[in-house]
Amino acid sequence: METTQTDPDTETTRPADNEAAVGVEVEGLRKSFGDTEVLHDINLSIKPGEIFVIMGPSGSGKSVLLKTIAGLETPTKGRVTIAGHDIAERGSREKVHMALVFQAGALFNSMTVFDNLALYPTEHRLHGRKEIEKKVMDALGILSLEDARDKMPSELSGGMKKRVAIARALVMEPQLMLYDEPTSELDPIMGATISEVIADLRQEVGLTSIVVSHDRDLSLTIADRVAILMDGNLLAVDTPDKVRNSDNPVINDFLNPVIDVNNPRFKQKKAAS
Repeated sequence: METTQTDPDTETTRPADNEAAVGVEVEGLRKSFGDTEVLHDINLSIKPGEIFVIMGPSGSGKSVLLKTIAGLETPTKGRVTIAGHDIAERGSREKVHMALVFQAGALFNSMTVFDNLALYPTEHRLHGRKEIEKKVMDALGILSLEDARDKMPSELSGGMKKRVAIARALVMEPQLMLYDEPTSELDPIMGATISEVIADLRQEVGLTSIVVSHDRDLSLTIADRVAILMDGNLLAVDTPDKVRNSDNPVINDFLNPVIDVNNPRFKQKKAAS
């Protein structure tokens, strides 16, 4: 539950520091757009402090599920509760400290790194000026980005932009962090670095992480548990080792696709249709 405390710098109120990681319950969730149902009876129980990765091919419903958990999409049926609060109910999102790291980073190109991080707490008067500067620098320090504070987004590499986006989310003091394809468009080294960042934040900050990804290395290395989503259906929810050794041929083909130049799968699909 969100509380407030007084900031002596301006005597305004602001949310208290991160109180605890939160659990997430997804119960009988269905999501439709028009006549098309994209999520079919999804049930998940995510523990406080867990790194939970949702895997699946493009178009499987991963991002829709993440946005529904975040409250950006309303369930057609079922519900999502975070720390016991139904996220679809009015005012519930204000009761949980939650941050979403978008796939593209969504940084403001006309602002420095520092100003990108400071924008939200400044606009919403969550803290005084000195407290905002401290929180911004603390977040940059956790991500080893102190030297980037005065740089513009155009001066950053793809990996640095991802880290800045994560640092910006940290300034909001989240109990729950949601990541949408955090390693997309990154080379393998930068992808590994972002995976390490997500794992390290649990130790540094203590929060629950839900990661949507099709990155096999990230998912099977840092996750406590992995959910496999295919065509809006959950095929498995288990530890990385058990998912890796699944006897389900669909899961095995997704995790270990075989390249067959003599019988390419796109021609198989064409023949089947």
